[in-house]
Amino acid sequence: MDVALARSWIIEVSAAVTEQADYLTQLDSAIGDADHGVNLKRGFTAAVAALEGADPKTVGDVLVKTGTTLVSKVGGAAGPLYGTAFRAIGKALPADSSTVDAAELGAALRAGLAAVQKLGAAVPGDKTIVDAYGPAVAAFEKAADDGLTAAARAAADAAAEGMRATTELHARKGRASYLGPRSVGHQDPGATSTWLIFQALADVTS
Repeated sequence: MDVALARSWIIEVSAAVTEQADYLTQLDSAIGDADHGVNLKRGFTAAVAALEGADPKTVGDVLVKTGTTLVSKVGGAAGPLYGTAFRAIGKALPADSSTVDAAELGAALRAGLAAVQKLGAAVPGDKTIVDAYGPAVAAFEKAADDGLTAAARAAADAAAEGMRATTELHARKGRASYLGPRSVGHQDPGATSTWLIFQALADVTS
């Protein structure tokens, strides 16, 4: 991945969350604050604008800028969680190279997952972002030797599977946890937006 591809990833994420904003909000209306789609649309639109006004030299610069913008522009839980993730991913990448390989990006994605889990104190099965992000990172790392395109596709497929599996989970974190057993039967909006992010990566690298 080079700087241009990293920019394209964020632009593709912005397009995806904008297109799916109503769907994300619909999912969040059932078990959350009903603001997930609106918040992510605003945040990634701002991230794209911030990148247009910047001159990042490395892939890490692109992703740190994205994360910083998300933290500053998005309220609720989504901004801090995704902002922290992108900042951690960017900071984990080589600071002196304008390109990164699949193995380096896989390690950075795992650093992003660790940052999300540290901030949100969520574990697999809690019905959160982690339930899509965790399988996606594992699949990415497993396929990294086959190159970025294959790894990104594997990650997107695993994220989709993890997203769908949240429907049957009993929420143990976030506002959805207030519903207790009534959270079962609803797909988690955070896991859904996480799938959109990995799907965007697969799309721009294919």
